[in-house]
Amino acid sequence: MTKTLFITGASSGIGAATARAAAKAAWNVSLLARSKDKLDEIAEEIGDRALAIECDVTDRAAVEAAVGTTVETFGALDAVFANAGTGTSKAGVEQGDPDEWHTMIHLNIMAVLYTAHAALPELRKTKGHFIVTGSKAGRDHLKGSVYGATKWFVHGFAGNLAEEMREWNGRCTVISPGMVDTPFFEEPKPGKLQPEDIADAVVFALGQRETSAIREIHLMPND
Repeated sequence: MTKTLFITGASSGIGAATARAAAKAAWNVSLLARSKDKLDEIAEEIGDRALAIECDVTDRAAVEAAVGTTVETFGALDAVFANAGTGTSKAGVEQGDPDEWHTMIHLNIMAVLYTAHAALPELRKTKGHFIVTGSKAGRDHLKGSVYGATKWFVHGFAGNLAEEMREWNGRCTVISPGMVDTPFFEEPKPGKLQPEDIADAVVFALGQRETSAIREIHLMPND
């Protein structure tokens, strides 16, 4: 039976690359983002394995509805990739913008929590897998980085969730990349990690045997 992967932040970058890689590996993919036009293009490219759902993942009710639509469409939910995230335009604490922090914290932290809360009842049924995008910034102390602090939360949460899911043979993995060449940055970073590198890591984690639970994959650019 074909398995189903639910991806947030799926309209570009890591999320879009993961959708393509998972579909190539014979997964159904449920694609969430606010950019419906971009989602539709990716879903059309992938074909019948893809479902595009316009969704603001900081809206808990919308995430819950998207999980329901995914299960109704594909029959079950086997894995989640909580990938949506953002940064800020100003570095540091003293010069930072609290309004930007508010937006970032809701996407980088609360949206991950909402996604996990909505998906876990379905993942329990399938002994499924929750994957979340962390960062090198969530492993290192970076001067004044509020963004980095949100990723420290993600890494801590992933470890705690892994222990909770282990009680029913579920798995949780945090994907921890260094700099990735995505629209997150204003200028291209061709020598850095590519979205496809992260997508391959997600598919690798998903492909492990039942006796193996990969808790973290840490990737760095090779330049």
